[in-house]
Amino acid sequence: MAESHVVVLGAGLGGTIAAYEIRAALKGKARVTVVNKGDDYWFVPSNPWVAVGWREPEAIRVNLPPIMAKQGIGFNGSGATRVHPDENRMDLGDGTSIDYDYLVIATGPDLAWDEIEGFGPERNTVSICETASAAQAHAKFEELCANPRPIVVGAAQGASCYGPAYEMAMTLDTALKRRGIRHKVPMTFVTPEPYIGHLGLDGVGDTKGMLESEMRDRHIKWITNAKVASVDEGTIHMVEVNEDGSEKKTHDLDFGWCMLMPPFRGVPALMGLEGLVNPRGFVIVDKHQRNPKYQNVFGLGVCIAIPPTGPTPLPVGVPKTGFMIESMVTAVAENLKELHAGQETTHEATWNAVCLADFGDGGVAFIAKPQIPPRNTNWASEGKWVHLAKIGFEKYFLRKVRKGQSEPFFEKLAMHAMGIKKLEMN
Repeated sequence: MAESHVVVLGAGLGGTIAAYEIRAALKGKARVTVVNKGDDYWFVPSNPWVAVGWREPEAIRVNLPPIMAKQGIGFNGSGATRVHPDENRMDLGDGTSIDYDYLVIATGPDLAWDEIEGFGPERNTVSICETASAAQAHAKFEELCANPRPIVVGAAQGASCYGPAYEMAMTLDTALKRRGIRHKVPMTFVTPEPYIGHLGLDGVGDTKGMLESEMRDRHIKWITNAKVASVDEGTIHMVEVNEDGSEKKTHDLDFGWCMLMPPFRGVPALMGLEGLVNPRGFVIVDKHQRNPKYQNVFGLGVCIAIPPTGPTPLPVGVPKTGFMIESMVTAVAENLKELHAGQETTHEATWNAVCLADFGDGGVAFIAKPQIPPRNTNWASEGKWVHLAKIGFEKYFLRKVRKGQSEPFFEKLAMHAMGIKKLEMN
């Protein structure tokens, strides 16, 4: 029997480990090809450190083609311009096309800067969503340090990734204190969340109390239920809304440095493909990570459609953390293995969440099992150990990517995190 062809679209956290794990699960039964926009993997969780100059971009980059070749995985770095699911084919950025028997979509999101006037790194705000943008944010941070002015940090309506916003605010506070100029830089945190620490998850443990306390201790003001209307050079215009979504108050905040997590949507190569994606462009999957209409297409990571945890005055998306993504990867690999054995798919992702939110001099860790409440485990803790754990996480994961390792590790990370806290308490 001829080998089938599995194409993985995207080489971020999810797509890279998916390629490794699928290759290991289907060795001898399928060839695997990765299609990505660019040849590099970037450890995005370290981008807040890049933005304040604590990491050089090169330190968190992995060049993928030689590693993929060593693992027996094909690689194309020209990206995809259009997926044709009815034809089992994909158009590539280099003008060619590629056929597949199975497609695993792990693109991550398209960053919807254009949905808010004046928003984004090409306009009036900075970004940490991509490492190149974080490097630009660092340049502007150095300008701010030379000429101290207010900072605005947070997230825009429709965002579905809040941990990095909190990390950025606290890390900025730590970095400015180390330079002895924190007293010259007022800081405001703005978010569409109904309360601080909601995180798109309706909170985990006492994240509300912990994060509010951190902000008070660090003299960071906040505005919740905040809808960004537009951004001018040096000024952000927003509306604070009531519980019913009606206007409560308008705010015009001046800034010298502003970073807000943007709304997410699906990538252009998938937009408008009825049955494959929802109106926002996110991939529709069943409990086996499989698209109901195109049964040979799987989706994992930030690009999949997940309903919100509950109603909120403003759109607040659900984050997809590394633990959750890794469980999706394993489910996809095992389901592909079953399909190649002529069996039905049976594996489901656990959808658990582990997050280490680093604050530069400490941090908050939380574990939600499952991610969407009600939960069996609802644990949150804080301390200097979180900062050290995040450094270890960065080193471990980059080593994993560089070696082409496929074994899951977020469950181990969760148990290790809780174990460290217990030792600290003793």
